[in-house]
Amino acid sequence: MKPEHIAIIMDGNGRWAKARGLPRSAGHRAGVEALQRTVRAVGDRGIGWLTVYAFSSENWSRPKTEVKDLMGLLKLFIRRDLAELHRNGVRVRVIGERTGLQADIADLLREAETLTALNRGMTLVIAFNYGSRDEIVRAARVAAEAVRRGEMTPGEITEALLASHLDTAGIPDPDLVIRTSGEQRLSNFLLWQAAYAELVFTPRYWPDFGPDDLDAALETFDARERRFGGLVARDAS
Repeated sequence: MKPEHIAIIMDGNGRWAKARGLPRSAGHRAGVEALQRTVRAVGDRGIGWLTVYAFSSENWSRPKTEVKDLMGLLKLFIRRDLAELHRNGVRVRVIGERTGLQADIADLLREAETLTALNRGMTLVIAFNYGSRDEIVRAARVAAEAVRRGEMTPGEITEALLASHLDTAGIPDPDLVIRTSGEQRLSNFLLWQAAYAELVFTPRYWPDFGPDDLDAALETFDARERRFGGLVARDAS
């Protein structure tokens, strides 16, 4: 069994750098290389959707120099790799709050989406300035406004309606969520969407993550029995 959609929490850049006596910025640069490898590997395995947690809404609280480095790497990734992604038929989507972003960052994100919008290969979803709780609150506000305007009643608010107002509207829920670095939590990432995802935690720091690690996670996923709150056949007998 192969997942349709993989989501990855790319964690451990700083600890990877510290273990090597390098600045954190070196870890982030190595993390971009790991992302390049992983995008190619996911596409090679015929998986249609990959979502990566590139920058959380909480990451703004990091030291200004580190945030500046991360913004620089985002720009570098898009400017350097967007042409290759487009050439390979990868479609790029961005989720997260864009209000208040620097103009050059917002323009780059828009450019990546516009250029690749008609591609029909793998879809790379970049979660940038993203926080799942914020996403759910924003969706709830849209529904509340519709109620206030008299367009619907509170009783008409359903899971499907709320999901249609999430940043991920039109994107299948992830089947598999991978987190690197040994941490075992979702950290405000796709909380709604990952309700029935299989979770795989690996001790590998993100800069060291490669195709073999992806395959190991896929093997773990294949061995799981997905229940979605129900029973598998042999449990019910």
